[in-house]
Amino acid sequence: MPTHDPKQNHLLSALPEPEWKRWLAQLEQVTLPLGKVLYESGGVQSHVYFPITAIVSLLYVMENGASAEIAVVGISLFMGGESTTSRAVVQSAGHAFRMSASAMKEEFKRAPVLHLLLRYTQALITQMAQTAVCNRHHSLDQQLCRWLLLSLDRLQGDELVMTQELIANMLGVRREGVTESALKLQKAGLIKYARGRIEVLDRAGIEARSCECYAVVKTEYDRLLPDRLSS
Repeated sequence: MPTHDPKQNHLLSALPEPEWKRWLAQLEQVTLPLGKVLYESGGVQSHVYFPITAIVSLLYVMENGASAEIAVVGISLFMGGESTTSRAVVQSAGHAFRMSASAMKEEFKRAPVLHLLLRYTQALITQMAQTAVCNRHHSLDQQLCRWLLLSLDRLQGDELVMTQELIANMLGVRREGVTESALKLQKAGLIKYARGRIEVLDRAGIEARSCECYAVVKTEYDRLLPDRLSS
């Protein structure tokens, strides 16, 4: 195997000298063949990978088996949460360096605030990725339910002040579509909508009509940031 310089990886090259010296002794060069699965959704990551000449795709695999690419990774495959909701697959064969997850945890003990920020970033990325997947695979009714639930999680009470036009902009759809979906929820007795105010009357009913995406995002936030007040 040809020997590569770990600093070909942009993240490793940006490390301050004291950290670089500690990390260098724990880095292992590995070959990543095409199609290799580095980790599965929900699995515990045994190593942190730093691609050098390889490219890795992050895929979200849905309950029905459909998948969508959510990111192409060329820096690092670790944010601090020990597992993710995505599958990591080698898209272009090449080389990488890796460090054991246990060694990375020891580094986080040296900077607990950094660890917390990384966990928040991972939770936020999960929400962004799940939104992209949801917009591609799920109906507008399901997207609206997901959006209502995520919004309520960040507010006190069961009422949102939001026009249909703004909701349409948030979801990237036509206002008429939001109107139709909101009317369905209102007729089902799940919400009450009037003059730009949405009152959720039956949260459990909204959750039942939502897609899997809301539960994925909420579970990740609760796992990564269990003591958060709101996000």
